Amino acid sequence: MSSATDPDAHLSTAGAFFGGMRAAAFSVFTFVLVGSYVGIGALAHDYGFKLSWVLLSTTLMWAGPAQVILISALGTGATLFETGMAVTLSAVRFLPMVVALLPLIRGPGTRLRDLLLPTHFTAASMWVECFRLLPSVPWQRRIAFSNGLGAGFLLAGHVGSVIGFFLAASLPALLTAALLFLTPMSFLVSTARNSSTLVSRLALGLGLVIGPVLTYFAVGLDLMWTGIIAGTAAYGIHRLRGVLR
Repeated sequence: MSSATDPDAHLSTAGAFFGGMRAAAFSVFTFVLVGSYVGIGALAHDYGFKLSWVLLSTTLMWAGPAQVILISALGTGATLFETGMAVTLSAVRFLPMVVALLPLIRGPGTRLRDLLLPTHFTAASMWVECFRLLPSVPWQRRIAFSNGLGAGFLLAGHVGSVIGFFLAASLPALLTAALLFLTPMSFLVSTARNSSTLVSRLALGLGLVIGPVLTYFAVGLDLMWTGIIAGTAAYGIHRLRGVLR
């Protein structure tokens, strides 16, 4: 058994990390993130934020929609408390992602501190790609691979932020908005592609129907209610189907 000081084990861990970065480099999400963060960089420039501030907020938050809320709220004069509450509520959506992903990453004897970085990196891009790629990665290298994948995506976000910040003056407002829309659209397409079971397809299909209806009727917390209603209904149909068999 390899120990923590075994050079081969160290190289294997490093290889898994750079394997994750390589997977990020060839993922469609990298192009989506660059495009999305071009919009965020341009938005931050328009509100008078420094590039260093944008890059730091990207590293610490790693959540594009939350950064849009943060930049637009602070840029329009909202208080720190109001901004903090809005950002926190927007980040709640990551909780079920983390809960679903950790059992796939965590192996026998995994320490809690080893899960902190993968948890921080968990976003729509990493969440989808981990479910696609991790099953073929050995258990003992999944944390390193996930960290490499997350670091690769984070680097893509930084690249996009720098490009957008310096191109802000030449980017039309409509293009900036369209670039910010790339992330939710790519998440939708990737989720549809990876939906291999009836319950996941039902949840996605019901969500696509229920979400616009709740939005049309201006129901508060429409995204949360869409997930609860669609997910519960899909699970109920799945269980009923199993009973009737």
